[in-house]
Amino acid sequence: MTAQPAEQSGWRMPPLDGYTVDDLLTLPDLPPHTELIDGSLVLVSPQRYFHFAAIDLLVNGLRRTVPPDLKVAREMTVVLDRRNGPEPDISVIRAAARTGPEQTYFEGKDVLLAVEVVSPESESRDRLTKTHKYAAAGIQYYWLVEMSGPDRHPAVEAFELSEETGTYRSTGSYSNRVKVEKPYPIDIDLTAIDEF
Repeated sequence: MTAQPAEQSGWRMPPLDGYTVDDLLTLPDLPPHTELIDGSLVLVSPQRYFHFAAIDLLVNGLRRTVPPDLKVAREMTVVLDRRNGPEPDISVIRAAARTGPEQTYFEGKDVLLAVEVVSPESESRDRLTKTHKYAAAGIQYYWLVEMSGPDRHPAVEAFELSEETGTYRSTGSYSNRVKVEKPYPIDIDLTAIDEF
């Protein structure tokens, strides 16, 4: 069996220098949640139940105490630079960054917290690639969320950007409840995922 040329399969060949954020935002018929990492389009696998339930749990918890100058967004592209437009599972953004219902992305400078729920296919990107890219873009806080323990509840590893090193440092691991004061007072019962 031979592969179809990209033009016949409906996909065009990538540009020699890779894709840009402009391509990501304007190419027709991209699958939902396509990300741009280092000029390459990354297509995501189908979500597992845990993934969307963890996102719902965290979005609800984050919105419960979010101050009026911040907003919680889920699954929106964040433009970090010309060749990087990842889509965090959850972002806490400055409220002034919202421009209206037709908006398709946020700028990295407007994101205060990026949250990634780790999936088997995204583990390397979430742990390594995105960690470095979010830090380089100056996103102050980063959470990695994984399934953990015998009950398979979410566990959160929270990170804060170090001004001295420009990299993230762990500020805590949370398995039953995430209770932190930064970026604002947050208290989420992680075992409540069973309600979703």
